[in-house]
Amino acid sequence: MGMLGLKIDVDTYWGMKEGVPRLLQTLKEFNLKGTFFLSIGPDNSGRAVLQLIKNPLFLKKMMRTNAVGLYGIRTALYGTLLPAPMIALSFPDIVENIITAGHEIQFHAWDHRRWQDELPEKPESWIRQWFSDGIAGFEKLTGKKPTAFGAPSWRIDDRVLAVIRDYKFAYVSCTRAKAPFIHETASVLEIPSDLPCFEELAAGNGVTVITDRIKASGIHVLPVHAEVEGGIFNDMFKNLLQNVLDLGIAIGPLMEIKNKLMLKDIAVRKYKMELLSGRHSECAV
Repeated sequence: MGMLGLKIDVDTYWGMKEGVPRLLQTLKEFNLKGTFFLSIGPDNSGRAVLQLIKNPLFLKKMMRTNAVGLYGIRTALYGTLLPAPMIALSFPDIVENIITAGHEIQFHAWDHRRWQDELPEKPESWIRQWFSDGIAGFEKLTGKKPTAFGAPSWRIDDRVLAVIRDYKFAYVSCTRAKAPFIHETASVLEIPSDLPCFEELAAGNGVTVITDRIKASGIHVLPVHAEVEGGIFNDMFKNLLQNVLDLGIAIGPLMEIKNKLMLKDIAVRKYKMELLSGRHSECAV
């Protein structure tokens, strides 16, 4: 029997404040659990305006996905004309709600926007401080260290993997590969998001496309975003969950997938970077 893992990324202040509570209610309605990867620190989403100038694919994505409808006007100003608010650190009550509901909770980011846009330009010392700040914030909110990490926008490099190795995570979810593998550089299990995001697909076609891919036997991971499936795509997300359950496929958190995998049977390899359909920058695969 197959399984669908729910990897729920929280990237913004709006996603934490509005999207997460809506997703918690949705998952409660279906009696399901998922893995919430939290952005802990500042929401510098407004700095995305620089990408509009530097990357034409980013502008195309913003227009295709109705970015204002997904994220709101204020989000587009955070870190520029408006101060950058803390994301998870602003909502300890919501973090507690995630934990109380029985969901897995893991580390996604300190400053999501800067990692997404500036990682290649930053020195390793910046990467190490980014992890230190983020994990300290995670511990403040949860009382424990994270046991997994999911890289913002699936962007990593060898320096990141060197830092990851030091933290001895049980697993990471940093790529869009088609199947789990062991990172050659870090000797850590990768549980990738093998399915597309709703916002990467043609409007109205997402549920059908993703359902068809899940029909194939095996383990799949759906990348969910609090700002998307917890926002204007919530009804589509509910339709997809019902389709998957109707197929008799189990749905759960990524740690459940990790516990089912036989590490001795999993390939050890190095990731590569690739521009996927619907994305504006390369992802690790």
